[in-house]
Amino acid sequence: MTPTPPPTYRERLRLEGAVLAAAGGLGSVLLLAFADEASERAASTALQITFVTAVLAVAGPSFVRRWLAAARPVADGAGLTGQPTALWKPPLVVAGLTALFVAPGELGFGAVGWDAGLRITLGCMLVGLAQALLVERLVASDEARNGRSYVRLPGSRATSGTNLGFFLSKRA
Repeated sequence: MTPTPPPTYRERLRLEGAVLAAAGGLGSVLLLAFADEASERAASTALQITFVTAVLAVAGPSFVRRWLAAARPVADGAGLTGQPTALWKPPLVVAGLTALFVAPGELGFGAVGWDAGLRITLGCMLVGLAQALLVERLVASDEARNGRSYVRLPGSRATSGTNLGFFLSKRA
């Protein structure tokens, strides 16, 4: 019996990015529907979301190219898992970050509040979309150009970056 191949990096980018984008989008809709204060300071929100978009468009490809360049070959049949992120984690991250910015304002400890929560949820949606659409396409282009199939390796962390390996085939 042949071992099940690990999910490719592209598959995980699409799936995990889509889940993060959906969680951020749903959080944004809920905030706008149920917290009138979320729409306060709309100009600030628009400016900050525009900044996040610009950073994602510049930094995202830069980081991914660096990770692809540092990828190392993986032997066929290597016992890899692809290091998938559990799909319950992105919504939890969106909710936790939102609460981190909303709670102090609600408790009277700071100037942030529901509008900051909206910026967080919109930002998470943008990060997910960038991951599922922009970054996935960059990886697909590299795979086609080099005849590789990338897989996430152990040690990958959101805070320290992604470690990649590759198989010299179209599908791991």
